[in-house]
Amino acid sequence: MQTIRKIKPDSYPPQLLEIPEPPKLLYIEGALPEANADVKYLVVVGSRKYTSYGKQACEKLIEGLRGYPIIIVSGLALGIDTIAHKTAIENNLMTIAFPGSGIARKNLYPATNANFAETIINSGGALVSEYEPEAKSENHMFPRRNRLMAGIADAVLVIEAEEKSGTAITARLATDYNRTLLAVPGSIFSATSQGTNRLIKMGATPINSSVDILEALGYDMSEEKNNNKTLFEELYIDASDEEKILLELLREPMSRDELIYESELPAHKVS
Repeated sequence: MQTIRKIKPDSYPPQLLEIPEPPKLLYIEGALPEANADVKYLVVVGSRKYTSYGKQACEKLIEGLRGYPIIIVSGLALGIDTIAHKTAIENNLMTIAFPGSGIARKNLYPATNANFAETIINSGGALVSEYEPEAKSENHMFPRRNRLMAGIADAVLVIEAEEKSGTAITARLATDYNRTLLAVPGSIFSATSQGTNRLIKMGATPINSSVDILEALGYDMSEEKNNNKTLFEELYIDASDEEKILLELLREPMSRDELIYESELPAHKVS
Protein backbone atom coordinates (compact mmCIF):
# COMPACT_ATOMS: atom_id res chain seq x y z
CA MET A 1 0.00 0.00 0.00
CA GLN A 2 1.50 3.30 -1.11
CA THR A 3 1.74 6.19 1.31
CA ILE A 4 1.50 9.33 -0.80
CA ARG A 5 1.62 12.73 0.86
CA LYS A 6 0.98 16.26 -0.34
CA ILE A 7 3.59 18.86 0.46
CA LYS A 8 3.28 22.63 0.09
CA PRO A 9 5.90 25.18 -0.96
CA ASP A 10 7.13 25.83 2.59
CA SER A 11 8.39 22.21 2.64
CA TYR A 12 10.12 22.29 -0.77
CA PRO A 13 13.87 22.37 -1.24
CA PRO A 14 14.33 26.17 -1.42
CA GLN A 15 15.78 26.22 -4.93
CA LEU A 16 12.45 24.92 -6.31
CA LEU A 17 10.88 28.21 -5.29
CA GLU A 18 13.37 30.17 -7.40
CA ILE A 19 12.08 28.96 -10.77
CA PRO A 20 9.31 30.50 -12.89
CA GLU A 21 6.00 28.78 -12.13
CA PRO A 22 7.07 26.84 -9.04
CA PRO A 23 4.68 23.97 -8.34
CA LYS A 24 1.73 24.90 -6.13
CA LEU A 25 1.65 21.40 -4.68
CA LEU A 26 3.78 18.26 -4.84
CA TYR A 27 2.84 14.64 -4.31
CA ILE A 28 5.57 12.58 -2.73
CA GLU A 29 6.18 9.02 -1.67
CA GLY A 30 9.20 8.62 0.56
CA ALA A 31 10.89 11.64 2.09
CA LEU A 32 12.87 14.67 0.99
CA PRO A 33 15.78 16.00 3.05
CA GLU A 34 15.02 18.85 5.42
CA ALA A 35 14.96 22.23 3.70
CA ASN A 36 18.14 23.31 5.52
CA ALA A 37 19.98 20.00 5.06
CA ASP A 38 23.60 20.25 3.90
CA VAL A 39 23.15 18.25 0.71
CA LYS A 40 23.75 18.77 -3.00
CA TYR A 41 21.30 17.76 -5.71
CA LEU A 42 22.92 16.30 -8.83
CA VAL A 43 20.48 15.74 -11.68
CA VAL A 44 21.70 13.01 -14.05
CA VAL A 45 20.00 12.71 -17.43
CA GLY A 46 20.78 11.11 -20.74
CA SER A 47 19.65 9.07 -23.68
CA ARG A 48 17.22 6.16 -23.54
CA LYS A 49 19.27 4.65 -26.39
CA TYR A 50 22.50 4.67 -24.44
CA THR A 51 25.74 3.01 -25.54
CA SER A 52 28.03 0.83 -23.44
CA TYR A 53 30.25 3.92 -23.09
CA GLY A 54 27.36 5.93 -21.66
CA LYS A 55 26.45 3.17 -19.21
CA GLN A 56 30.04 2.77 -17.99
CA ALA A 57 30.52 6.53 -17.69
CA CYS A 58 27.31 6.91 -15.67
CA GLU A 59 28.19 4.07 -13.31
CA LYS A 60 31.79 5.09 -12.71
CA LEU A 61 31.05 8.79 -12.25
CA ILE A 62 28.29 8.17 -9.69
CA GLU A 63 30.33 5.46 -7.95
CA GLY A 64 33.03 8.09 -7.33
CA LEU A 65 30.54 10.24 -5.38
CA ARG A 66 30.03 7.58 -2.70
CA GLY A 67 30.30 8.96 0.82
CA TYR A 68 29.40 12.54 -0.11
CA PRO A 69 26.04 14.13 0.84
CA ILE A 70 24.88 14.13 -2.76
CA ILE A 71 21.38 13.23 -3.92
CA ILE A 72 21.04 11.75 -7.40
CA VAL A 73 17.94 13.04 -9.18
CA SER A 74 16.57 11.69 -12.44
CA GLY A 75 13.34 11.04 -14.32
CA LEU A 76 12.84 7.26 -13.88
CA ALA A 77 12.94 6.88 -17.69
CA LEU A 78 14.51 3.87 -19.35
CA GLY A 79 18.16 4.26 -20.25
CA ILE A 80 20.58 6.58 -18.47
CA ASP A 81 17.93 7.71 -15.96
CA THR A 82 17.41 4.18 -14.65
CA ILE A 83 21.15 3.47 -14.61
CA ALA A 84 21.69 6.64 -12.55
CA HIS A 85 19.03 5.68 -9.98
CA LYS A 86 20.33 2.11 -9.70
CA THR A 87 23.96 3.13 -9.37
CA ALA A 88 23.07 5.65 -6.67
CA ILE A 89 21.33 2.95 -4.64
CA GLU A 90 24.25 0.55 -5.09
CA ASN A 91 26.57 3.21 -3.68
CA ASN A 92 24.39 4.23 -0.73
CA LEU A 93 23.44 7.58 -2.24
CA MET A 94 19.89 8.85 -1.89
CA THR A 95 18.00 9.05 -5.17
CA ILE A 96 14.85 10.95 -6.12
CA ALA A 97 12.74 10.20 -9.19
CA PHE A 98 10.50 12.71 -10.97
CA PRO A 99 8.39 10.53 -13.32
CA GLY A 100 6.46 12.07 -16.21
CA SER A 101 3.16 10.93 -14.66
CA GLY A 102 1.42 10.64 -11.33
CA ILE A 103 3.18 8.38 -8.83
CA ALA A 104 0.41 5.83 -8.24
CA ARG A 105 1.93 2.48 -9.24
CA LYS A 106 -0.74 1.50 -11.76
CA ASN A 107 -0.17 4.68 -13.79
CA LEU A 108 3.53 5.21 -13.17
CA TYR A 109 5.54 5.90 -16.31
CA PRO A 110 7.28 3.89 -17.57
CA ALA A 111 5.22 0.91 -16.38
CA THR A 112 8.25 -1.36 -16.67
CA ASN A 113 9.88 0.60 -13.82
CA ALA A 114 6.96 0.24 -11.39
CA ASN A 115 8.75 -2.49 -9.41
CA PHE A 116 11.99 -0.53 -9.48
CA ALA A 117 10.14 2.46 -8.00
CA GLU A 118 9.54 0.28 -4.95
CA THR A 119 13.29 -0.29 -4.71
CA ILE A 120 13.88 3.47 -4.73
CA ILE A 121 11.45 3.93 -1.84
CA ASN A 122 12.87 0.99 0.12
CA SER A 123 16.38 2.43 -0.25
CA GLY A 124 15.31 5.66 1.44
CA GLY A 125 14.65 7.60 -1.75
CA ALA A 126 11.52 9.30 -3.03
CA LEU A 127 9.10 9.65 -5.94
CA VAL A 128 7.91 13.20 -6.61
CA SER A 129 5.34 14.64 -9.01
CA GLU A 130 3.17 17.73 -9.26
CA TYR A 131 0.44 15.67 -10.93
CA GLU A 132 -2.40 13.89 -9.18
CA PRO A 133 -1.21 10.39 -8.24
CA GLU A 134 -3.60 8.72 -10.71
CA ALA A 135 -2.59 10.96 -13.63
CA LYS A 136 -1.52 9.01 -16.70
CA SER A 137 1.51 10.09 -18.68
CA GLU A 138 0.93 12.57 -21.53
CA ASN A 139 3.45 14.27 -23.80
CA HIS A 140 2.98 17.74 -22.32
CA MET A 141 3.92 16.46 -18.85
CA PHE A 142 7.55 15.77 -19.65
CA PRO A 143 8.81 19.33 -20.31
CA ARG A 144 7.06 20.48 -17.12
CA ARG A 145 8.59 17.58 -15.20
CA ASN A 146 11.98 18.55 -16.62
CA ARG A 147 11.63 22.08 -15.23
CA LEU A 148 11.28 20.59 -11.73
CA MET A 149 14.43 18.51 -12.13
CA ALA A 150 16.39 21.51 -13.42
CA GLY A 151 14.90 23.61 -10.64
CA ILE A 152 15.93 21.33 -7.77
CA ALA A 153 19.45 20.89 -9.15
CA ASP A 154 22.69 22.29 -7.87
CA ALA A 155 24.14 20.85 -11.08
CA VAL A 156 22.81 18.94 -14.09
CA LEU A 157 25.01 16.21 -15.58
CA VAL A 158 24.23 15.13 -19.14
CA ILE A 159 25.50 11.70 -20.18
CA GLU A 160 24.77 11.06 -23.87
CA ALA A 161 22.04 13.02 -25.62
CA GLU A 162 20.75 13.41 -29.13
CA GLU A 163 20.60 16.92 -30.62
CA LYS A 164 16.85 17.17 -29.99
CA SER A 165 15.57 15.37 -26.92
CA GLY A 166 14.01 15.74 -23.50
CA THR A 167 17.54 15.74 -22.14
CA ALA A 168 18.34 18.81 -24.21
CA ILE A 169 15.26 20.53 -22.72
CA THR A 170 16.48 19.84 -19.19
CA ALA A 171 19.93 21.18 -20.11
CA ARG A 172 18.44 24.37 -21.54
CA LEU A 173 16.30 24.89 -18.46
CA ALA A 174 19.33 24.38 -16.22
CA THR A 175 21.05 27.22 -18.07
CA ASP A 176 17.94 29.40 -17.85
CA TYR A 177 17.78 28.81 -14.09
CA ASN A 178 21.49 29.55 -13.65
CA ARG A 179 22.32 25.99 -12.58
CA THR A 180 25.73 24.46 -13.23
CA LEU A 181 25.63 22.43 -16.46
CA LEU A 182 27.99 19.47 -16.86
CA ALA A 183 28.42 17.15 -19.84
CA VAL A 184 30.39 14.00 -20.60
CA PRO A 185 32.30 14.32 -23.91
CA GLY A 186 31.72 11.62 -26.50
CA SER A 187 32.76 10.44 -29.94
CA ILE A 188 32.02 12.78 -32.85
CA PHE A 189 30.78 9.68 -34.69
CA SER A 190 28.14 8.79 -32.09
CA ALA A 191 24.61 10.18 -32.48
CA THR A 192 24.15 9.95 -28.71
CA SER A 193 27.12 12.26 -28.16
CA GLN A 194 26.05 14.99 -30.56
CA GLY A 195 24.00 16.71 -27.88
CA THR A 196 26.64 16.53 -25.15
CA ASN A 197 29.43 17.73 -27.42
CA ARG A 198 27.30 20.69 -28.50
CA LEU A 199 26.57 21.55 -24.86
CA ILE A 200 30.30 21.63 -24.16
CA LYS A 201 30.82 23.86 -27.20
CA MET A 202 28.18 26.21 -25.78
CA GLY A 203 29.86 26.41 -22.37
CA ALA A 204 28.94 23.31 -20.35
CA THR A 205 31.76 22.00 -18.15
CA PRO A 206 33.30 18.82 -19.63
CA ILE A 207 33.39 15.98 -17.11
CA ASN A 208 36.21 13.44 -17.23
CA SER A 209 36.07 12.08 -13.68
CA SER A 210 34.07 12.10 -10.44
CA VAL A 211 36.47 14.70 -9.04
CA ASP A 212 35.34 17.09 -11.78
CA ILE A 213 31.75 16.69 -10.57
CA LEU A 214 32.69 17.20 -6.92
CA GLU A 215 34.58 20.37 -7.80
CA ALA A 216 31.60 21.64 -9.77
CA LEU A 217 29.42 21.05 -6.70
CA GLY A 218 31.73 23.19 -4.60
CA TYR A 219 33.88 20.61 -2.82
CA ASP A 220 37.57 21.34 -2.33
CA MET A 221 39.31 18.56 -4.22
CA SER A 222 42.83 20.02 -4.35
CA GLU A 223 44.38 17.06 -2.52
CA GLU A 224 42.47 14.45 -4.52
CA LYS A 225 43.39 15.97 -7.87
CA ASN A 226 46.90 14.55 -7.70
CA ASN A 227 45.39 11.06 -7.58
CA ASN A 228 42.54 11.85 -9.96
CA LYS A 229 41.93 9.10 -12.52
CA THR A 230 40.46 9.52 -15.97
CA LEU A 231 37.39 7.48 -16.90
CA PHE A 232 39.64 5.14 -18.90
CA GLU A 233 41.80 4.52 -15.80
CA GLU A 234 38.73 4.04 -13.58
CA LEU A 235 37.10 1.59 -15.97
CA TYR A 236 40.19 -0.61 -16.26
CA ILE A 237 41.69 -0.14 -12.81
CA ASP A 238 42.06 -3.92 -12.35
CA ALA A 239 43.72 -4.52 -15.72
CA SER A 240 47.41 -5.42 -15.86
CA ASP A 241 49.91 -3.00 -17.44
CA GLU A 242 50.06 -5.16 -20.56
CA GLU A 243 46.27 -5.34 -20.78
CA LYS A 244 46.07 -1.54 -20.49
CA ILE A 245 48.46 -1.18 -23.43
CA LEU A 246 46.18 -3.33 -25.57
CA LEU A 247 42.99 -1.63 -24.33
CA GLU A 248 44.46 1.77 -25.18
CA LEU A 249 45.29 0.58 -28.70
CA LEU A 250 41.84 -0.96 -29.10
CA ARG A 251 40.16 2.43 -28.91
CA GLU A 252 40.09 1.72 -32.67
CA PRO A 253 39.58 -1.69 -34.31
CA MET A 254 42.84 -3.53 -34.95
CA SER A 255 43.83 -6.93 -36.23
CA ARG A 256 45.87 -9.31 -34.08
CA ASP A 257 48.98 -8.72 -36.17
CA GLU A 258 48.59 -4.93 -35.88
CA LEU A 259 48.23 -5.24 -32.11
CA ILE A 260 51.41 -7.29 -31.87
CA TYR A 261 53.31 -4.74 -33.97
CA GLU A 262 51.97 -1.61 -32.23
CA SER A 263 52.19 -2.98 -28.67
CA GLU A 264 55.67 -4.45 -29.11
CA LEU A 265 54.49 -7.33 -26.92
CA PRO A 266 55.23 -11.02 -27.61
CA ALA A 267 52.56 -12.75 -29.71
CA HIS A 268 51.61 -15.16 -26.92
CA LYS A 269 51.02 -12.21 -24.54
CA VAL A 270 48.75 -10.49 -27.03
CA SER A 271 46.82 -13.72 -27.54
